[in-house]
Order: sequence, then structure tokens, then C-alpha cells
Amino acid sequence: MPFIPHTSGDLNAMLKRIGVASIDDLFDEIPDTLTMSSIPGVPAGLSEAEVSGLMHERADTDGRPVCFMGAGAYDHYVPAAVWQITTRGEFYSAYTPYQAEASQGTLQVIYEYQTMMAGLTGLDVSNASLYDGATAFAEACLMALRANRKSKSRKILVPRTVHPYYREVAVNIIKGQNIELVDLPMADGITDIAALAAHTGQDYAAVVIQQPNFFGSLEQVDAITDWAHAEGALVIAIANPLTLAVLKPPGEWGAAGADVACGEGQPLGVPMSSGGPFYGYMVCRKAIVRQMPGRIVGRTVDVDGKPGFTLTLQAREQHIRRSRATSNICTNQGLMVTASTIYMALLGNEGLRRVALGSHNNTSELVNHLCALDGIKRAFSAPIFHEVVLLLDRPVAPVLQALAADGILGGVDISEFYPELGNALLVCVTENRTRRQIEQYVAAMSQIFTINEVRDHG
Repeated sequence: MPFIPHTSGDLNAMLKRIGVASIDDLFDEIPDTLTMSSIPGVPAGLSEAEVSGLMHERADTDGRPVCFMGAGAYDHYVPAAVWQITTRGEFYSAYTPYQAEASQGTLQVIYEYQTMMAGLTGLDVSNASLYDGATAFAEACLMALRANRKSKSRKILVPRTVHPYYREVAVNIIKGQNIELVDLPMADGITDIAALAAHTGQDYAAVVIQQPNFFGSLEQVDAITDWAHAEGALVIAIANPLTLAVLKPPGEWGAAGADVACGEGQPLGVPMSSGGPFYGYMVCRKAIVRQMPGRIVGRTVDVDGKPGFTLTLQAREQHIRRSRATSNICTNQGLMVTASTIYMALLGNEGLRRVALGSHNNTSELVNHLCALDGIKRAFSAPIFHEVVLLLDRPVAPVLQALAADGILGGVDISEFYPELGNALLVCVTENRTRRQIEQYVAAMSQIFTINEVRDHG
């Protein structure tokens, strides 16, 4: 909240009412060895005016650069109505309800969100969200292990085209349960279908497919899904939900569809906000819904026949019995889900489709202009959505620094994650980029490469 409403008089009145002399007495069970009198490096408290001035000063240092970065966080336009409604007090201050049925408005919003996500992904049941896309993927891996009872394996086949952060987070979360993520190699920026032959006949609990993948390339989802099911493995889809307005949804991949879909919900009405908060979504087939973590809201009728909403399939140990819980991630990012629900409701099917197509068209335009410059070419020939990997004839970091000096966030240097690619730059263009901004980016890149060529031949 923007201000702290309690005066010292309010605090004293509350302490007196509960029979405690001071706030410190409320926490007297904490040993002295665990308490701190001060935090090193943290300055003394400031007034409201000073804090406000400091925040504005720091915000100004960010400037207003034009963003061509992606890699999991996307600069889409968010209609003003989305957060005007989301920040109303009824939504803004609400938290996950523990007497859920008393919060019918909150439950209805979640129910509407779940219905939209199920329709978008082509699967049966959605939960009420998770922390972010990476932890949603880790939870999907754990869910697949529980759900695939025919498999005796604790291995999951994960292509190297899956987002590096998703793989890293998943490893950190599941390694304590002796679950192994087995790498599947790539070829031309997508999963190497031929490499699947080496795994035929082996026992894997699940196979992962990201669509579009980390490089923005479109995977051969039908072939991989059918192979996985033929081998007795479940299919975990990681999908950018906005792309599903134009791409085949996970529920329709191959002959039977993916079993679980997850990913980052940020593209649906959540601003980038210097890194968060975001939220993770998860949807699955009805047959394995009892293994899904998090809350699920259902629609029903009360004793008078009036419609209402309630939590369903929610085991009590989800909250209080750690060793027997489906998951210990029980909180949903309710405010972000509210924003996404409003965003999807405002845009509708056609609006989401226009955003997706606008992003794809803008990316194609930028790529065509950039690849006409000497020293820049596409890394892969596979079809893309709204991100693409470009290979430069020089290190990426200095190029990005030069672009930043012109007020342009030019992309992501992915050589750290994929050194075998060389000087690789991941560029993303959304519908939020104008033709003039695209032309500015091309002009800046042209100047950078021309100046360097003059120096090289000078």
C-alpha cells in the first residue's frame, strides 16, 4: 500500500487491547541469537516525501528504452482498463481465501481464468496458477512422475531448446527427489527428431516440448508427442499462452494431445515491471487432474439452486501435511491472474489473434532488414514466431552496449547458455513496436556495423 495508516496511538491501543506491553513482547519466543539490532548497509528511515522522491529518481535512471528483448518476458501493450480494474480495492488487497466459499467474487475470477486457460490450451482443467513459468515447469515434472504409474523411471527427456532458466530451476527443485532431466540434442534450432531413436525402448516418465522454444523456433510437436506416447511417456508442453491464439494448442498435438501444459502467464496483460511479479499457469487432462498442484475452482449450485463457486479436488493435506501433499506450492498469484482474466476478456479470440500476428509480422520485418546488413545472418532456418536468433560477425556484448547508448534494448546475448553457437543474439519484436522503432533499430545496427567496418579497413 502507498502509506502506513497506523499511528503510534493506534499501535498502543491495539497492544493494550491484546494485553501486551510492546511489539517486541509479541516475538519474545524468538531467541536473542536470531535477532538483529540493525541491518548493515540499510540507511535510516526516510519520510514519505523522501521515499517518493528517491523512487522517482531511481525510476528515471531506467529511462524509457525501446525493448527488443524477450527470452521469457515480453513487452506487449496492456490496455489501460486492465490495471484500472485490477487495482480496485476488491482485487488489489485480496489474498488467497482460506474460507474460500465466503469469497465468491475471488472464486469467480479464478473460475473464469481457468475456463479461458483450458480453452486456450485445448486441455481439460486449469489450476489457479503458480509462482512463475519456471516453477510451473518443475511442478509439471513432479506431477508427471506421480501421474505416469506405468513408468518405473525417474527420468524426464528435456530438449536443449527448452529455456535454460526453466531447466536450471527444475533441476534445483527436483534433484532432491532423485529425478533426472536427460538432455535431448537440437538440430537447426529445434529438437533433433533423429536423436529420439537412441531413446526408443527406454523408460521415461515424460518428454518435454517447448513451443515456441527458447530460440523462438517452432518445434515438430506432433511427431514428438506421438513418439512419446508410443514409448509410454507423458508429454509436458511449455507454451507461451499468447501464441496459442494462432498456433495449434497442446491439447491437439499429435493423435492424443499433450498431457500437461505449463508456462509463463506474463504475456497475458502483465507488464514487465523490471522483472516481476509474474505467474505460472498449469493445465492438464482430466484423467490426471488429481495429481495437479494448486487450487482448482468449480461452479456449482447451493441448496436453493443458485449458482456459486467453490474449491474442488482440494485435499486438506495440501496445506498442513507436508509429507503427503501433492505440492507445497499452494499460493496463487491472484492479482496477476485477475489482470490476465481481464486482458483475455477485453481482447477476446480475435484480439489475441491480432496481437500474436502483429508480433510475428513485426519480427519478420525486422529480421529481413537486419539480415540485409553485412555481418548479420539468421542462426537457424526453422520457422519462428516472434523471436529469432541472429549470428553476428563480432561479440554481442559491445553491440548491445552501443544500442543501449541509443536507448535501445537490442536483445539477449545467449552465448553464455549456448557457446557452441558463437556470437548469438536473441531478438524479440512484439506488436508494441512501431514501424518507426523498428527502423530506428535497423539504423542503429547499420551504423554500428558500418563504423566497425571502416575501422577494420582504415
